[in-house]
Amino acid sequence: MNILYVTTHLNIGGITSYILTLAKGFKKRGHAVYIASSGGECLPKFTDEGIVHIPIPIRTKSEAHLVKLGLSLVRLKQQVREKDIQLIHSHTRVTQVLCTLLASRAHIPHITTCHGFFRNRMFRRLYPCWGDRVIAISDSVKFHLIDDFGLKESMVRLVYSGIDLDRFIIPAASVQRDKYSLKRALGLGGGPVVGAIGRLSDVKGYRYLVEAMPAVLKCVPQAQLLIVGDGREYSHLARLAARLGIEKKVTFITKVYDTVKALSVIDVFAMPSLKEGLGLSLMEAMAAGLPCVGSDIGGIRNLITHRENGLLVEAKNSPRLGEALVEVIEDEKLAQRLGDTARTFINHNFSQAEMLFRTEEVYRECLNNGRG
Repeated sequence: MNILYVTTHLNIGGITSYILTLAKGFKKRGHAVYIASSGGECLPKFTDEGIVHIPIPIRTKSEAHLVKLGLSLVRLKQQVREKDIQLIHSHTRVTQVLCTLLASRAHIPHITTCHGFFRNRMFRRLYPCWGDRVIAISDSVKFHLIDDFGLKESMVRLVYSGIDLDRFIIPAASVQRDKYSLKRALGLGGGPVVGAIGRLSDVKGYRYLVEAMPAVLKCVPQAQLLIVGDGREYSHLARLAARLGIEKKVTFITKVYDTVKALSVIDVFAMPSLKEGLGLSLMEAMAAGLPCVGSDIGGIRNLITHRENGLLVEAKNSPRLGEALVEVIEDEKLAQRLGDTARTFINHNFSQAEMLFRTEEVYRECLNNGRG
């Protein structure tokens, strides 16, 4: 197959990681793989794998930006013809619109992946642009598409995201030996680390994690909080930590190119999200064998079974979140059991091989049926 992936940008994030997994996997299987985007800091990860990048001026959050959509459409029409592209796979709302226009002109299948939850805006209702098949990354996303947008179940395919499990066979001996120096490099002390990784937006619920920390520190004075990510909530969270008098116990790092290193200094991973499609950073933490505490919502329930491979707490409940974090920090046997079970669960259910196999099934279904 000749496959074209289209996304808005290739900066650090779950969508970029998802596309990289597919692109590398299908290239190794002998398919011709191309990616079109406005570029980004992760672009070398694709080009180093020999994946051809097609630059397009699509860096916008507006699906009605006619100039950028038009210029990108002209560029891609030529590339689709020259490279004999057989199917297109889009990953953001803006590129869904772009690829719907492209697919209708090129007469080839268009698949979309829904990585989370969409607002039911008027433009979405007037121009759905879902493609011939929609891949949902979790059960909650699948039901969101069917219940909130009225998609027919026959259009939606559930394919869980997969991760490179070999990267997370940690703590490796070298990483464990370097844990202290890594902590110092990240500005951390020697005490137990509560960690979270993800973009700093209100939907991630980091406010409740910061609010939980005073209770954690009351029980475990040496504890500290590490939040890895960037976004519009940064200043609000920093001010909140200062207002609570715990600013010296909270460390913010905007970017970490190797999440394995960040995970290697974390003792308890937290995902206090209010909404979550699935949660790549949570999957990686579980694959790394970390005990995890997450909100009892959406895609997190696809990953954590309470007290079996992690702890679930009510969303927006800072006191209960703090209690759960303290319980894991203070009970080493519980932490070890939850981490071991979490790693086994990810290994059995969220491998890259399974993700590639299920995605290829969707591709072949669309190709065999023409335009769906």
